[in-house]
Amino acid sequence: MAQSLHPAATHHLPAFITAPGETDVLMVVMALFLVLAVLGFGNLFLRLHTLPERMAHKSKKIQFELVAVLGLIALFTHMHIFWIAGLLLAMIDLPDFGSSLGRIAESTEKIAGIERTEGSAGMKQTNGVFSEKHAAAKEGDGGIVPIKPSSPRTRKKEPSHA
Repeated sequence: MAQSLHPAATHHLPAFITAPGETDVLMVVMALFLVLAVLGFGNLFLRLHTLPERMAHKSKKIQFELVAVLGLIALFTHMHIFWIAGLLLAMIDLPDFGSSLGRIAESTEKIAGIERTEGSAGMKQTNGVFSEKHAAAKEGDGGIVPIKPSSPRTRKKEPSHA
């Protein structure tokens, strides 16, 4: 390396300066460090970004899909308020109204004289007449079995349990 030095250059060059035609080790090390730093930062960013979704999924929240959609909106719009809303929604336990409403619906059907069997969720009765599809339903096949409504005057009061 001493032969290729300029006469005005100092004789004590730092170790990171390479001679012409040799591999620049510092540049290769810094390129690897830059690639690893970018991948590591991207991984950290995406893990932090999906935090609300992972929290809602882990605790099996009802609002998991809403939290996931808010996370995607925040990712593509760069509006952090959606991420914050998703995080807050992932931390909140919403009450389960479905089971209470289902029991109310079953009780209402019982009062109306409609027997519910397995798989009869979502069946409709229009003007006291079931659709042709459900009129032929037999007991035990998963359809609705219509009960002839008796007049309110002749209906016997059945004992109810509290």
